[in-house]
Amino acid sequence: MVDVASNPQTAREPTKVTRGHALSLPNLLTYGRCVAVPLVAACLFWSDILEGGVWLRWVAVVIYVVAAVTDFFDGYLARAWQQQSAIGRMLDPIADKLLVSASLLMLASDGTIRGWSLWAALVILCREILVSGLREFLAELRVSVPVTRLAKWKTTAQLVAVGVLLAGPAADLLVPGITLFGIGLLWIAALLTLYTGWDYFRAGARHLIGDDA
Repeated sequence: MVDVASNPQTAREPTKVTRGHALSLPNLLTYGRCVAVPLVAACLFWSDILEGGVWLRWVAVVIYVVAAVTDFFDGYLARAWQQQSAIGRMLDPIADKLLVSASLLMLASDGTIRGWSLWAALVILCREILVSGLREFLAELRVSVPVTRLAKWKTTAQLVAVGVLLAGPAADLLVPGITLFGIGLLWIAALLTLYTGWDYFRAGARHLIGDDA
């Protein structure tokens, strides 16, 4: 994968995608990940409202894991079957951000994430907004910002951390300390998030400064 920070010239040549394949299997997997967002949020909400509703945390985990797995397969299948499309390229990162962001907000709301750990969640949310805004601006300049290998590790760390925290209170009944373990993973994800966010901003700043010069 080409890193815009190390090769800005290559970054001006975006990957060619087609406008078809809107209902291809890779895109259907991406759509399913978007649908999973309100389902996970609803499970977390009702797990606190209903008496004995802790079992809904496990339902949320199952939905979340299935959605997270599709994050790998939609991109892999799109490349393998040459079904890369404009809508898929747009929705894929959005679906990831929606899934993680909505889950973090619900976990903060029910107290699974609290105290100093809220800063880790805040770092993740702010970075996603910053990078999304940067990508939108650079798109107007016809500059592509490819996803780096470290950014993929960051996404994986976020997905695993949030998945563990979704099980949180329910898993603690079986193995005490799972929530604490998830909080540790969340901080690791936040540190990776800070680094990759700075890397993207540094790469984008070259084009910002170049425009003003």
